Amino acid sequence: MSVFYKVKKAWRYLKHFGWKEFWNHVRDRLEPEEVPYDPWFRRHQPTEEALAVMRRRGVPGGPLISICVPAYRTPPVFLRQLLDCLEAQTYDNWELCLADASGDDTVRTVAAERAEDPRIRLLTLDSNSGIAGNTNAAVAAARGSYIGFMDHDDLLAPHALQKVAEVIVRDSADLVYTDEDKVTSDLRKHFQPHFKPDFNPDLLRSNNYITHFLVVSRELIGDGEAFDPAYDGAQDYDFIFRMTEKAQTIRHIPEILYHWRTHEASTADNPMSKLYAYEAGRRAIEAHLARQGIDGEVTMLPDYGFYRVRYPVKGEPLVSVIIPNKDHVPALRACLDSLKRTDYKHVEILIVENNSTEAETEAFYDSLASEPSIRVLRYEGAFNYAAINNMAVKEARGDYLLFLNNDVRADITDDFLSEMLGVCQREDVGAVGARLYYPNDTIQHAGCVIGMGGVAGALFTGLARGRSGYMHKAAILQDLSAVTAACMLTKRRVFEEAGGFTEALAVAFNDMDLCLKIGALGYRIVYDPYAELYHDESLSRGPEDDPVKVRRFQEEIEYMRTHWITVLKNGDPNYNPNLSLKKWHYSLRV
Repeated sequence: MSVFYKVKKAWRYLKHFGWKEFWNHVRDRLEPEEVPYDPWFRRHQPTEEALAVMRRRGVPGGPLISICVPAYRTPPVFLRQLLDCLEAQTYDNWELCLADASGDDTVRTVAAERAEDPRIRLLTLDSNSGIAGNTNAAVAAARGSYIGFMDHDDLLAPHALQKVAEVIVRDSADLVYTDEDKVTSDLRKHFQPHFKPDFNPDLLRSNNYITHFLVVSRELIGDGEAFDPAYDGAQDYDFIFRMTEKAQTIRHIPEILYHWRTHEASTADNPMSKLYAYEAGRRAIEAHLARQGIDGEVTMLPDYGFYRVRYPVKGEPLVSVIIPNKDHVPALRACLDSLKRTDYKHVEILIVENNSTEAETEAFYDSLASEPSIRVLRYEGAFNYAAINNMAVKEARGDYLLFLNNDVRADITDDFLSEMLGVCQREDVGAVGARLYYPNDTIQHAGCVIGMGGVAGALFTGLARGRSGYMHKAAILQDLSAVTAACMLTKRRVFEEAGGFTEALAVAFNDMDLCLKIGALGYRIVYDPYAELYHDESLSRGPEDDPVKVRRFQEEIEYMRTHWITVLKNGDPNYNPNLSLKKWHYSLRV
């Protein structure tokens, strides 16, 4: 890539995003990778011996997979490399349907070189109908019971189709996708790996994270055209929404099996080369929401290809805000004062007093007597976060419960509660968590990963406010397996259905356990980064530094391991097994 092109690309980014975002972008690029990806990628490739074993083993009962590729004046070297990667597949029950709209001999000449391979089928189109129309022509000609989609200048790993066929046979999957990376035009360096979670509807509404490599059953596509030309540029995004809406079994293969080639004209390296595509993506999300009967306002984020869906609050349900407290009046006062500034007013606040010793505390409680929306409850036993909140729920009147630490302040935005409530009101959502910052404007919490640090841990801890992290995941709405109860909103009926907080978990992991119980009931746990608050973190409880606390903590770890061993062994489905459980920023697993 020339220096001139790099400078031009940087100037375009600066012009579009401004100095602040440009500097964040440069800083992200200049920071060295903790584990350099290209050497990691090469270490994790199957050996020739392993590939030979795969070829001998095959996939008994595996389907014919038709690879549909729209071609338009594809550079011959790129097309030959695509054909090479297909002919090198360890799984041989495939065909290529190459729909050529070039209008010249560019593609035909290369395809003729492989005339002896009947699996390579060239379809010469009379006219160029765009990506959607040309791909539809390839799909119409396909004979396979499964259809895979590639761009004409990209590559598959040699065992990609075998991995997909194995999942199809094992799980009767009707939609399969894989991890991917980018590769330089000359194929010398692999970079920017995209390690994806299992199917994640809220993440998909924020960004087309599925993209490549995608394989769907012919039955799922049906008799109509696969791609809608109305969404040209984002035709795959619209297609993925429609397919995932209908799919019965969606499977994700957490391996880098697709390589997205970068060059000046490709969207992979120059997102501004297809600005119209991002507007089409916004419309694709809107159409998806309409089909699902979900109200939502879709806007494009400054980073191309990323979107925000705002879910409006319906009606005016009562939200019960539950705040356990022991002394620390200044923190509690700051918390309550910040709640007064929120735009959603139909709330009651339940302060749960637990063993305060300072006279100032009781005086402060007395001063709240004139506040009709605030009640002070009393929990007399030893500190047990789970039991304190369970008791408060019994006294609460709201249909929604906001669990809030006394050291959390809503000083950043005045709409955090309406933002969370709009998401939580969706039928498929069980709980919603916020993005929390330390007072120094670094992230304290941006969702949790089960297994992180041994049992569970927060993501992006220490990342500076204003930065968005790996694939912008600190800053976009998505489904996660757990969020912290330092600021967690849930439906009362879902909380009760899940059995509330587990009181055996007096201090640690009770929120992780509750989220897992809610998830096991089929509800989604949503991380909402647009609800931003400050959190001083565990101000009342203090450090875990005496033998009794250490022993209790070990018992809570053992409880989680005993009750959630399956997810701890199999891995968090909203994370990726190629990523570290010791680092918080989506670092590679060594």
